[in-house]
Amino acid sequence: MTEVITLAHGAGGKASAKLIDTVFLPAFGSPAELMDAACFAPAGRCAFSTDSYVVNPIRFPGGSIGDLAVNGTVNDLAVCGARPRWLSAAFVIEEGLPVAELEAVVADMAAAAERAGVAIITGDTKVVPKGAADKVFITTAGVGEIPDGRALGAGRIQAGDAVLISGPIANHGMSVMLARGNLALTAEIESDSAPVNGLVEALYAALEASEVRWMRDATRGGLGTVLNELTAASGLGVLLDDAAIPLDELTRGACDMLGIDPLYVANEGCFVAVVQGGSAERAARALRMAGADRAAVVGQVIAEPNVVAIRNAFGGTRLVDMMIGDPLPRIC
Repeated sequence: MTEVITLAHGAGGKASAKLIDTVFLPAFGSPAELMDAACFAPAGRCAFSTDSYVVNPIRFPGGSIGDLAVNGTVNDLAVCGARPRWLSAAFVIEEGLPVAELEAVVADMAAAAERAGVAIITGDTKVVPKGAADKVFITTAGVGEIPDGRALGAGRIQAGDAVLISGPIANHGMSVMLARGNLALTAEIESDSAPVNGLVEALYAALEASEVRWMRDATRGGLGTVLNELTAASGLGVLLDDAAIPLDELTRGACDMLGIDPLYVANEGCFVAVVQGGSAERAARALRMAGADRAAVVGQVIAEPNVVAIRNAFGGTRLVDMMIGDPLPRIC
């Protein structure tokens, strides 16, 4: 562990994991498995999550810090099998922010909450001197209800299970990066910021609850890091099919030009699920019918322990390690 905090500690990769393992878990306790939300009494039927949003810029193609703050927490609850119900919202506002900009962010939050079917019921505001923040930082916390029969976790997956993703990867991170305007590159890439709770419900409607093994939204660190966290927790491996992973051509081109692997770029409106192998196509079809037109089966769980690999169109494979460093700072 380094002596000071660096941007890499906020990127969702190896440095983030080490920070959690060495600072937070010893102080607050170590759960059996780190998930996107805590499931707690009575009998694990509630889920609770919190997240802070410091994206730069605060408005980008396809979204803003406002809808991101709602969607992110809604999605953390949804991928734990919960139905999101209530949110809180706390604002740290920089002195000098035009009120019109704050009103626009708040309007985005209200619209996002309505789309997701949740209520923002409490909150807080703080104003800090100019230069002590960057326009506005938002923290949201959320509570959801877990229907009977739903139980998710890395310990439930088995070799032969299928890995699905609900939509194209890397659009959010690349949208935010290009919106900063400090690169000699322009492309009409929009963030995928959106609630996924409706898609999760469609998945459960199409499958028996026991057929849904595990879910995560692939935010910081992207698909590659999330699957590495899964293999570390399960002791199994994942083999991805490169050709099956949905990726918009503009996003692919931008990643290629900037030397960034899209597997490590953040997403804010798609999730990864592991389902029973024989249920894969039924699950993908249900997601497509619910509006996730490019939902796809992108790989399978394998018996080889603690490895994530990806197979290309020519039959070759390469290892996908957990992300190191921070290629896209402050994208959520």
